[in-house]
Amino acid sequence: MSKEEKTNVMRILDGKKITYNSYSYNPDPTMTGEEIASTLGENPDKVFKTLVTQGKSGQYYVFVIPVKAELNLKKAASVSDEKAITMIKQKELLPLTGYVHGGCSPIGMKKQFKTFLHETAINFDTIYISAGKVGYQIEISPEHLKKMVNFTLSDIVIDEV
Repeated sequence: MSKEEKTNVMRILDGKKITYNSYSYNPDPTMTGEEIASTLGENPDKVFKTLVTQGKSGQYYVFVIPVKAELNLKKAASVSDEKAITMIKQKELLPLTGYVHGGCSPIGMKKQFKTFLHETAINFDTIYISAGKVGYQIEISPEHLKKMVNFTLSDIVIDEV
C-alpha cells in the first residue's frame, strides 16, 4: 500500500506513534468476514468485525468480535447493564460513527462509545480490525488497541454448538 492511501484510523495511529500493519484488498460488497480473512491469508479467529448497538436506555455500545462469530444479544445486554440490546439500522451507522457498513472501526468514531472486545482477542499477539474504510484492514496488538479504545474484554458471542 502506498503512503498516500492512509485512512483516518491509520493517521490517528501514526499521530499517537502506535505500531500497526495495514492491508488493502479489492472490496466486493458480497464478501463475508471469513472471505476477507481468507483474502488476508489469516485465521478468521484473528479477524474482528465492529458492531454498533443501542441499549434499551438509548445508550450506544460497540462490540468487536471475530468475523465468523455472531453477537449474543443477551450476553451483550448483560455486560452493558442493559435490559436489552439491538443492532442499529445500517442507515444510522454513518451519522453516528462516521463510518459506513463494512468499514466501521472502533478507532476514530465521531464519539467514543463503551466498547467490548471479545475475550479471545488476548489469545493472539495481533488481531485484524477495519482500518475505517471498506477494503482496508489494520493488524494491531490488543495492547496497542487498548491505548486507543478503552474496551472491556467480555464473552459476548453465541457459543458454538
